[in-house]
Amino acid sequence: MLSLLPDSGGPTLHALAGLPSDAALADLGALLVLLPVDGQPGRLPEAARWRELHARLPARHGDVRATTLAQASPCVAALGYCRADASAFEVLSVAGKLVRQALALHPQIRRLGILVPTGTPGRRRAWQEALFAAASAQAFTLPNAKASTPGSPAPARLTRVDLFGSADVDLRRSQATAKAGNLVRHLTALPPNVLDAGGYRRALATLARRHGLTLRWYSEAALEKLGAGAFLAVSRGNPSRDAGIAHLSYRPKGRRTKQPDVSLVGKGILFDTGGTNLKPHRSMLDMHTDMAGSAVALASIVALSEMKAPLAVDAWLAITENNIGPKAYRPQEVIRAANGTTIQVIHSDAEGRMVLADTLTLAARTKPGLIVDYATLTGACVHALTERLSGVFSNRDAYAPVLTAAGAASGERVWPFPLDEDFDSDIDSSTADVAQCAVEGKGDHILAARFLKRFVPDTTPWVHVDLSSATRRGGLAHVATEITGFGVRFTLSLLLDQKLPTP
Repeated sequence: MLSLLPDSGGPTLHALAGLPSDAALADLGALLVLLPVDGQPGRLPEAARWRELHARLPARHGDVRATTLAQASPCVAALGYCRADASAFEVLSVAGKLVRQALALHPQIRRLGILVPTGTPGRRRAWQEALFAAASAQAFTLPNAKASTPGSPAPARLTRVDLFGSADVDLRRSQATAKAGNLVRHLTALPPNVLDAGGYRRALATLARRHGLTLRWYSEAALEKLGAGAFLAVSRGNPSRDAGIAHLSYRPKGRRTKQPDVSLVGKGILFDTGGTNLKPHRSMLDMHTDMAGSAVALASIVALSEMKAPLAVDAWLAITENNIGPKAYRPQEVIRAANGTTIQVIHSDAEGRMVLADTLTLAARTKPGLIVDYATLTGACVHALTERLSGVFSNRDAYAPVLTAAGAASGERVWPFPLDEDFDSDIDSSTADVAQCAVEGKGDHILAARFLKRFVPDTTPWVHVDLSSATRRGGLAHVATEITGFGVRFTLSLLLDQKLPTP
């Protein structure tokens, strides 16, 4: 049976002084060198092989070349090229190509070396981190229930990456970030009969124990007492009564505050049939991935705890399915959310904003300094941006350049959309405080954000991430699989590297 959690988060990263020696090469399955297009390999073991590799063709951005060194055991020499001013996304993309080339030549690599021999300290650090991120992503195996052939050996797994040369890479952060991205990918890939509400709750309990997080589960009965009618409208179509909202908390050592610095809120729709407004086959096929937002919020708090970040962080996960059935909610019902807002249901497949409404309300009651929510919410955002970028919204106009900067720095690119008040006229209701969505789909990503804004107090800074990049055929940047794990790198850059304007 498939495991709810990955048995390994990926390879460990080790910093080694100086250039690799002949003895070091003997322990490696591959050595990856990333150069600017005008760079030189420098003094490396078997220097003539590297010079020959470099001289094959004029170097261009994105080129990747590889050969095998004359070692007693196979060792791949792989050389990649980036423009000196390449963006983080471009560097991750080249790093992914470089790692894939090495693994294609030597699939049994257990130990990998990486080297960025030239450049400014900041550029070298960023390129080194990108190579490790790519190695971790490429080496990670997504859940697979295929039966193994009797007598076949278990595939080798990359367990260690050696970073050669002087480096200022934050080893703890690099490893925590890579593991968290792989955790998102693992959870998002799990079949819906494995990651059901009960299975998700067990996975949360295990992660909470491992990482010193507190966990509180709001069952349907508890949510009914809280008046969370929007969440319960969606969950009532389920055949079992195990849906709920999970609340996890991380506090740095010495801080006992109940008020978090930031609350991360995630949409966790474990399977989305569309409900009464049933999805067609192609649209429903991969709806086990509709919980990616909750996985990003969860993996981000896990990464922050592993890094011992100095932030008090909460995560709120709205965990349910959206099923068809005799008790499923229907268009034209009027539902009351936990903050008292009445909602006119228009389309049962707009369930994400329903469960987020009550989850945002509960998160806001703890008075966090910032709320960030994540959701695979709208097809409109995919149509606007494709799956290469994700959309962001905020109730603070001054956040837009900071969000864009976090996306650029992390390589997980985002684009800010408007949140002007006049969009509300498209979700006016004659029977309730607000319509769940418009009858027409145009601008639905903006209307969904306007809807969600009603459930966050104006005094609380809020960011909404519409995860159009959660899946992309052919992968994205350094990740080759359709399930990308997008969101963790962006979140950590936003919270740890950027300076958000104060109100």
